[in-house]
Amino acid sequence: MTIHDAAPAAPGLQPVPAGFAASSHVGSAAYEELYAASVADPEGFWAEQGKRVDWIKPFTRVKRTSFEPGQVDIRWFEDGTLNVCANCVDRHLATRAEQTAIIWEPDDPAEEARHISYAELHREVCRMANILEDLGVGKGDRVILYLPMIPEAAYAMLACARIGAIHSVVFAGFSSDALAARI
Repeated sequence: MTIHDAAPAAPGLQPVPAGFAASSHVGSAAYEELYAASVADPEGFWAEQGKRVDWIKPFTRVKRTSFEPGQVDIRWFEDGTLNVCANCVDRHLATRAEQTAIIWEPDDPAEEARHISYAELHREVCRMANILEDLGVGKGDRVILYLPMIPEAAYAMLACARIGAIHSVVFAGFSSDALAARI
């Protein structure tokens, strides 16, 4: 969601191209209104924003926060249940299956970018989820993903979310010691 209008940029910031600003969902004025609403009534504002995603079990409590020294506790939508993969992929299949979901730019400038549709993304994520399940990975299991910046990394992350596996991403290129420290 773009939140800028076409206007001269503040010092040090890149100006937003007019065409990009014209196609944005939220301009500067609307952003200011949304921000003011979020400050005036955080609970109501975020309850409304929470309706923008599909819930398996809808939330009834928006937030519970404590900033007491030594007892900081911040919880959002804690009694609701959702699946990130379903929200990122599945809900777009009926109307946007052939639209691009991911544009992957390879490191080699001579190679062309890959445009991965929602349908292709769904197929690859389900395939990866099946591979993980065949390996015995299930809901609540912990998975470390050690992959370079390739589309398969996104497939693996979404597959973990689909099956409910807790995952941590360590991008390839880290040494074995660095990987062990992150695990």
